[in-house]
Amino acid sequence: MSGVLDGKTAVVTGGGRGLGRAFAHALGAQGARVVVASRKAEDLDRVVAEAAEAGYEAWARPTDVTCETQVESLIEEAAARFGHLDVLVNNSGVVTTRAMVDTRVEEWDTVVATNLRGTFLAVRAMGRHLIARGGGGKIINIASNFALKGIPNHSAYAASKAGVIAMTRSLAVEWARHDIQVNAIAPGYFATDMNADMRADAELPQRILRTIPARRFADPAELSAWIVALAGPASDFMTGEVVVIDGGQSIS
Repeated sequence: MSGVLDGKTAVVTGGGRGLGRAFAHALGAQGARVVVASRKAEDLDRVVAEAAEAGYEAWARPTDVTCETQVESLIEEAAARFGHLDVLVNNSGVVTTRAMVDTRVEEWDTVVATNLRGTFLAVRAMGRHLIARGGGGKIINIASNFALKGIPNHSAYAASKAGVIAMTRSLAVEWARHDIQVNAIAPGYFATDMNADMRADAELPQRILRTIPARRFADPAELSAWIVALAGPASDFMTGEVVVIDGGQSIS
């Protein structure tokens, strides 16, 4: 299999299902060798099997992105296996829907630990690898359009994703001299496993769709195309940017 990512190795956290699974397959379809990480081994095994059927190489390692030693081991073992790493997609994330006055400290900590601490641990480990080998690489952080507008009952999630955006911009400047491009994508509502229950509700999806000028949920393939673009040479002079893909919701 060949494409714009021939010879590259990409790491995708949260790569076992939903958007992460779609990202892994999109990167592999463009010639990348793909490392997928998430907590559930069975999800990862499915992605590896699908990759083999599609004709590209994938390797999986169960990883809790909130655990420093596990994230460090993920990057070290992936680099040892493939010789070098080139792309990191930080996709692991959780969400809680709760009014602020009812939010428990444990809920807040879980969301921030996964979405923000997990991104920090992964970019730090990947950055060390890229800089040590002489620079050059792509880091793509998955944020959210919830970080860009006021959404009630999602303060923990919005705060964590706003932190991801701020980190992206800071690292873009810090690592530009190493030829490492750091960008973020802020998606809106995509049809994924995470929101399957919500989309099955009789009324809630319609209320949400009324807030989206495009009046639909997006398909993961529409986001995967941007992952490939940011992972490849098209983004060589693009860094610190936040690509919003939400059907106009954040500006409406």
